[in-house]
Amino acid sequence: MSAVYSVDVTITAPVNDTEVTDRVADAVRNLFPEADPTHREGELVAEVHTMEGFSQALHAAEILDTARSVFFDSLSGDTFAFDLKKQAAFEGRVNFAVGDPSELGDIHVEVMVRDPDAESYIDYVAPPTEDGKPLDPE
Repeated sequence: MSAVYSVDVTITAPVNDTEVTDRVADAVRNLFPEADPTHREGELVAEVHTMEGFSQALHAAEILDTARSVFFDSLSGDTFAFDLKKQAAFEGRVNFAVGDPSELGDIHVEVMVRDPDAESYIDYVAPPTEDGKPLDPE
């Protein structure tokens, strides 16, 4: 039996004058297929209530430990946030942005977990691993 989670995921991405809005939207949708970004004043914004597609990308890239570290480093109460490189996302790859933002800006993701709690949701999206393999294969 799988758990039921209640989450609000807000995704924002700057769209610069030199960028094609549809390409930035594709970058967002490549990692968050549930997203339907809308354009407003120089940025795209989307809200989703699942990170299933993103979790699958983390599993496929075998970067669960990295994701867990990024998520837990930013965890505050029931909210965590992270940034992703737009170019990598456009290519369907997860690449966490650390340090200074890229010249064109990064995709910013903020996750608010309403139920049950943020730690459990992080375990669901990016489960703990041993020797690089998820402890719970589901």
